[in-house]
Amino acid sequence: MPLPPDISFIEDEDALRSLHKKPLSRATDKVLTRLDKHCRDIIAMSPFCLVSTQGPGGADVSPRGDPPGFVSVLDDTHLLLPDRVGNNRLDNAANILGNPAVGLLFLVPGMNETLRVNGLAKVTDDQRLLEPLAVQNKVPIIGLLIEVREAYLHCAKALFRANLWDPQVQIERNELPSFAEMLVDHCEGLTQEESDRQSRIMAERGYY
Repeated sequence: MPLPPDISFIEDEDALRSLHKKPLSRATDKVLTRLDKHCRDIIAMSPFCLVSTQGPGGADVSPRGDPPGFVSVLDDTHLLLPDRVGNNRLDNAANILGNPAVGLLFLVPGMNETLRVNGLAKVTDDQRLLEPLAVQNKVPIIGLLIEVREAYLHCAKALFRANLWDPQVQIERNELPSFAEMLVDHCEGLTQEESDRQSRIMAERGYY
């Protein structure tokens, strides 16, 4: 569908808020400046989080996953997120070098509420911090040391609407092309043979 030429846009915060009901105190007063017991427990049970950063080229959101508790709580205001073997684009780490602002969204399978954490991050290669995060005897090369500025719970409505944890809504993977096949379409000049070769290299690198 083509975009209409006369789309209406919201231009200021007052106009935005005038369209919505006033938030309740549970929404406005829930923001913590440090991690309490509930935040710690959720992070300890979470095998998956989303990390958002902002760089000169724009915003970026990246998934991070590992066994539950892979994000280490160092104290009430500091988290350490290991950077595992990946595609080496290093989008988030490079963004943080120029802009330390970071946002994290923690998910726990079976729990529809989520935990949001906002703060300032630095990229560390300090082995004293990273060695305890080793998996399969492999220490991450770098990690994100995050100073917590805000931590708060997010209600369950989004995950309820998505029905995220219901296995009945999961697709059959063959309903979409394979990852390698889609990359051939996305990368100009990439052949299926070269994509398969690179897939083998990534498999040899492993998860850790």
